[in-house]
Amino acid sequence: MATIEEIKPYKETETAKKQQVADMFDNISGTYDFLNHFMSLGIDILWRKKAIRSLKKYKPQLMLDVATGTGDFAIESIRQLNPVRIIGVDISAGMLEVAREKIAKKGLEGQFEVQLGDSEGLAFEDEYFDAVTAAFGVRNFESLEKGLADICRVTRPGGRAVILEFSKPRVFPVKQLYNFYFHKITPFIGRMFSKDNRAYEYLPESVAQFPDGAEFTAILKKVGFSEAIARPQFFGVCTIYIGVK
Repeated sequence: MATIEEIKPYKETETAKKQQVADMFDNISGTYDFLNHFMSLGIDILWRKKAIRSLKKYKPQLMLDVATGTGDFAIESIRQLNPVRIIGVDISAGMLEVAREKIAKKGLEGQFEVQLGDSEGLAFEDEYFDAVTAAFGVRNFESLEKGLADICRVTRPGGRAVILEFSKPRVFPVKQLYNFYFHKITPFIGRMFSKDNRAYEYLPESVAQFPDGAEFTAILKKVGFSEAIARPQFFGVCTIYIGVK
């Protein structure tokens, strides 16, 4: 069985996963937000809100949003936490272009900045950020452990990493309904609205191989977090992970 690192968007090419992921998100950047909200019936918005709410009492002032995409998770951080500054990093120029449009439209230029960069090789000093966030992005890392280790590196002692990611429900009938929707309906809808047929076939494949729950918290501890918590959402369809440095 393939590992999460071996699952790639375009099986027919030999290009490294990192480049394939960047190409995929460039291809779907124009429809990404619409499809995300449409296919989750808007529940992904509630998941983001709840994940960011977990940071409220810590009042982080300098934040990093890894695999920021179109910037929704960072913008939710601004709504709830109002940090002095938040930086978003992503490998997809297409997704960042959408994020910049949102930043300009909302007048957030002085608070939210996005940069093209490798989320597995963050260009920041050690222990630089009060909090690091990532929504639906770590699953796409070429090396999951390396990426999480770098997130830990740039988080200050006592700081937190909040990671929102799809997981696999295990109870009947949610597991069966989820698998049918993810493997049959999601690719069909993706093909209808996206110009990249493979993108929404890759999604269920990558989720199926992702080390969720206790496996994921074990990796967080392995890479340097002193505490790691998993909070399943909606019968385990998605999980909020919190790593404490």
